[in-house]
Amino acid sequence: MKRYMPLILLGFLFTVLIGTALAQDMEANNKQANDTEAFQQALEQDGFTVQEGELAYFDLLKLLEEGALPSAYGNNPTTKYLIYFVPPAPGYEVDEQISEITSTLGVSGNLTPFWNLRPDEAVVFVGRTPPECRYFSYDHYIMHRTYDNERRWLFANIADTVNNLVIKSEGTPDGEPGNPFNQTTVIIITADRGIDQRIRAAAQSAGYSDNITNIQVLPSVMLNMGLENDSDTFAAFVRPALINDTQAEENYINNTPATVFRITPNNTTELDPYDYPELRVRGTGQTEFDLMDDLEDLRVAILDRYNESNATELPISVWAPVGTDAIQRGINVLGPNNDAAYLWTANQTISSPTPPFFDTSEYYPFLRDPAITLGNDSNESIIVYGVNHVATGKAMYSNFAIYGADTWNGVRAISDADFSGSAEEYLPDNPNAKYLYAYKLSRNCSEDDQYCYEVPYGQGAYGLELDQPFFIGFRIYLENSTKTGPAYSEIVYDRAIKFDPMSSGNMSS
Repeated sequence: MKRYMPLILLGFLFTVLIGTALAQDMEANNKQANDTEAFQQALEQDGFTVQEGELAYFDLLKLLEEGALPSAYGNNPTTKYLIYFVPPAPGYEVDEQISEITSTLGVSGNLTPFWNLRPDEAVVFVGRTPPECRYFSYDHYIMHRTYDNERRWLFANIADTVNNLVIKSEGTPDGEPGNPFNQTTVIIITADRGIDQRIRAAAQSAGYSDNITNIQVLPSVMLNMGLENDSDTFAAFVRPALINDTQAEENYINNTPATVFRITPNNTTELDPYDYPELRVRGTGQTEFDLMDDLEDLRVAILDRYNESNATELPISVWAPVGTDAIQRGINVLGPNNDAAYLWTANQTISSPTPPFFDTSEYYPFLRDPAITLGNDSNESIIVYGVNHVATGKAMYSNFAIYGADTWNGVRAISDADFSGSAEEYLPDNPNAKYLYAYKLSRNCSEDDQYCYEVPYGQGAYGLELDQPFFIGFRIYLENSTKTGPAYSEIVYDRAIKFDPMSSGNMSS
């Protein structure tokens, strides 16, 4: 019996700790529910109609796989996007196509991920931020706009994010440094100063300090606010990336400890619209260009290693411009945010005006002609390489993902956590190899390929077929010193080389 006593004590201690944690979670959830109810009551007493929405995982691959959307629109596989599902304005209903999206995602009731807003209304998030992770942000978008009677999909961010470096929360009051993860916060989306102030007063009366309350402005000067058919349509996302604990991620995504409200004044009020907000400025003056010679050495080493194959060096350019560019030109930019720089293996930046829920297979033919595919020959592969932007200090995380060039389905993202140290096997004597990376994409990774991902096929939207043209998209997220995305003028662009068996293709370099 004595020999088992330590195990019994350990099991008892584990049970006590788990029980304590569960009790603390239950207490926190009860407090949140009580505070939220008090907040809603305070708003109603101030003359608002308050409708409750919810947050849910906006699973673009599932929506594509089940036919609710014709494309995954360049999803970031590192991030499980949460989207605000908002009730329509009082007296309005959700249209049939939107209802198909909500039902596919398991969201019930009269809620929509894409919503109109009167200039005196607001949408409010109240609850807890994501668990500890490399990056999170809250961002708001204009999804649709009417140009000369033509309804277009813009998917354009409006201003800066509320990210983990700037958020006001219980752990980071007034946006000061601290712990931003799993903390209570309030985020108000509105076009009107007066409505913002009234909501803040109601929040304070319910126990939410003003120094944990954030504003995301809808600048009326550049938006078409209102509920009419030609009014702009909006959306709001939460982007948690690389959450440390898998179970914590699952719990947060599937049962987000937060509430979304649509808040409508019962009586007309004199409008006091916000101006366009001041933006955080990209760039520090420090660049990555001192690594160009080292990157060329890495390129040569890669070509030498695979010299029995034909090499095609893929083009590279900026993938998506900022949202204000899209709004001014009426083009679709597929959901960028100001915290990132975006690159892709193409020779043009996206710039097409598109209808709502457009089919990406009908646009951007330069991604498919000439077609770059990935077969299952053991000598066929892609080497993605470049500067490790996290190692240089230009990003808090970076990744790349392979996409079908027709449905823009991102199967998996390879992040800096996966490729850190990978260039040293090509450049063993170069001290700057730690600032570079080289990673292989193949259908057949050997046991010796430590830095290799086997791209799946035969799995619908969750894979890439053998004859399906592809492109690679890169994301470089959040420079710590500026609290926004790195400047394109200061980063060295990532690269990729496609290798084919000698029997096919032509050598290019």
